[in-house]
Amino acid sequence: MNESSILNLPELRFLGRFHKESARRAGVLPLFWSGSGQELCFTGSELHVVLEAGFDRLEPWVAVEINGTPLLRMPLNRGFNEICLFRGLTAGTPKRVRLLKETQPMPDEDAGTLQISKLRWADGKFLPLPEPACRLEFVGDSLSSGEGVCGAKEEADFAAPWFSAASAFPCQTADRMGAEFRVISQSGWGVRSDWRNDPRHTLPDCYSQVCGPATGGINAALGTQEENDFTIWRPDAVIVNLGTNDAGAMESPPWQGLDGKTFQQRSTPEGRTLLETAAVDFLKALRRHNPGAKLVWAYGMIDGSLTPVLKAAVSRFC
Repeated sequence: MNESSILNLPELRFLGRFHKESARRAGVLPLFWSGSGQELCFTGSELHVVLEAGFDRLEPWVAVEINGTPLLRMPLNRGFNEICLFRGLTAGTPKRVRLLKETQPMPDEDAGTLQISKLRWADGKFLPLPEPACRLEFVGDSLSSGEGVCGAKEEADFAAPWFSAASAFPCQTADRMGAEFRVISQSGWGVRSDWRNDPRHTLPDCYSQVCGPATGGINAALGTQEENDFTIWRPDAVIVNLGTNDAGAMESPPWQGLDGKTFQQRSTPEGRTLLETAAVDFLKALRRHNPGAKLVWAYGMIDGSLTPVLKAAVSRFC
């Protein structure tokens, strides 16, 4: 079997945000956000990938497709995992393979780690991939992370198996448009707070980092807390799907920190104006980081109560 570090194969396309210098030092491709992974075109008959996973309770899942058709979906064990992506296929025929991380960065106490370290193959060669029709970035919450798109309808546990980047709307949208995509999302998070009114859990606060929610020593060493280099990957459009959890916060009790301070969003004229202003500030930040991109605020898949607030924010920004 031939073998190579993932970083020594220039024909591969790396999906998702990562810190190039930290990844190069570690010799791995770290997968942080939902939908991160790799895409390649290979002519051989057999191909394996080696990943390393670390977690406490919420294990990472990956999905693999060949030529646009789902092939497997599986959880990873702690430590090294070697997955046979395929075996016995016709040598010389190009196969387009995509591997996606199905799960988002999990909560602070269980951030977890996942890296692709190497590929192994028996024969064949890697071919350059065609350029995508466009590049799309999605910023959102559980809807963008794909929480709940797998499993029976009655499943309500916060558990890794029920997440699926491949089945969520960002991937589905991108595939229909022939686009490369990235997802920056966290279940329960919003514009001003999460659904429990915790003001530390907002997408605007972590958007400029490589992957702020991925904490812990290994993730930090891989560059999650570094500022993202927005010149490396320029989206043609940034689609924001936030507001559902802010609406939920307005119906939830106040959050109280360890220092005794409290925070609560309210569905009062003042509270709605504060949310509108926060949305305007986020749009300004998105424009600053993505000067040439179209900005789209998508809202209303589950709740539409904040539609007037978000429309007003978009109008103010314009």
